[in-house]
Amino acid sequence: MEGTGRLEAFSDGVFAIAATLLVLEFGVGTGHTLTHQLLHLWPAYLSYVTSFVTIGIIWMNHHHTVSLMGRTDRTMLFLNNLLLLTIAFLPFPTKLVGDYLHHGGEEAAVLAYAGTLVIMAALHQAWWRYARHDRRLIADDVPDTALRAVDRAYAPGVPLYGIVFCLAFASPLAAVFVTFAIAAFYLPSAALFDR
Repeated sequence: MEGTGRLEAFSDGVFAIAATLLVLEFGVGTGHTLTHQLLHLWPAYLSYVTSFVTIGIIWMNHHHTVSLMGRTDRTMLFLNNLLLLTIAFLPFPTKLVGDYLHHGGEEAAVLAYAGTLVIMAALHQAWWRYARHDRRLIADDVPDTALRAVDRAYAPGVPLYGIVFCLAFASPLAAVFVTFAIAAFYLPSAALFDR
């Protein structure tokens, strides 16, 4: 067993790089006026904001839950790396949504995006459950009420992203908007943690 410092430092770096990579996916070509091209990038703006807010919320929740841990172990480091794998991958399906929403292939693009979010939410849940089980990695002074607050905040993640995945078959655009709504739902999650 060791402290959480290295886990936090590495995680923060991956979160920062993933958030930065999102904006590098923007690009304009030639053939139309710049104003026309910038206006037609709205799917890229939507997917960028949704993904950036999602990454930011996951980072805030990750930070909070790691603050409840007094130690880490090899299994937790492995689970953390799996979670970070999906975070680092998120810029790719974000670009797919930006490129293909309202074009041919939009359903596949949004399914890849939603599928990534489902996997990410499931890994985050497994990550938390491992740390929390029998207070395995939880600091001794953390009250059970704090753990239950995290449980409540994390519980809707997988089902909500599962709904987005299913919705993508019927309406890819609606699925992206629901993903944005989920991100907005999780913004006040810090308040849930304090209850």
